[in-house]
Amino acid sequence: MSSEEQQSNTPEVTETPPDELAADDGGGALAAITAERDQLQNEVADLQDRLLRGRAEFENFRRRTERDRSDFVQYSGMEIVREILPIVDDFERAQKAECSDSGYSKGIGLIYQRLVDTLKKIGLEPIPAAPGDPFDPNVHQAVVRFETEDAPDNTILEEFQRGYNFKGKLLRPAMVKVAVKPS
Repeated sequence: MSSEEQQSNTPEVTETPPDELAADDGGGALAAITAERDQLQNEVADLQDRLLRGRAEFENFRRRTERDRSDFVQYSGMEIVREILPIVDDFERAQKAECSDSGYSKGIGLIYQRLVDTLKKIGLEPIPAAPGDPFDPNVHQAVVRFETEDAPDNTILEEFQRGYNFKGKLLRPAMVKVAVKPS
C-alpha cells in the first residue's frame, strides 16, 4: 500500500491553530476535541473487537483442522481393515471345516491367529455376541428373530457373523439370531 493510500484510509484530524483556540471562548473547541476523542476511542474499540474476533475465528479454525487431521490419521486404516474382514471370515470358516490333514488345519489356524493379532495391534476389536448375551441394536444386527420360550426375550441365540469395532468406532455390526417371546 502506498503512502498516499495509507493517508486516504486514515481519518483526517484537523488541527486548530493555538491562536484560534485562545481567541475562542474555550467551550466550542473543547467540545470539538472531546467529540473527536470519543470518535477515535470508538474506532479503536471497534478495531480491537474486530481483531479479537479475527484471532478467535483463526484459533477455532486451527483447532478444527487439527482435530480433523487427527481423526483422518487415526481412522485412515478403517477402510482397509473393512476390506480385510471378509478374509478373516473365510479363515474362521476354514477352521470350522473338517480336514483330514492336521498339518493343513494347524497352518490355517496359525495364519488366522497371526492375521487377527496384527489387526488387534492396529485397533480392531471383536464385538462380543455369545449365546445368552443381551441383544444391543447399537452393535448387533438381528438377522433372524426366533420365537422361543427356552431363552429370555431379546437375548442372542446364535452369532452368524462376528462384528468389529475399530479404535472404538463400529466397523461392522455382529449378525445374530435373537430370541423373542411368542405372542
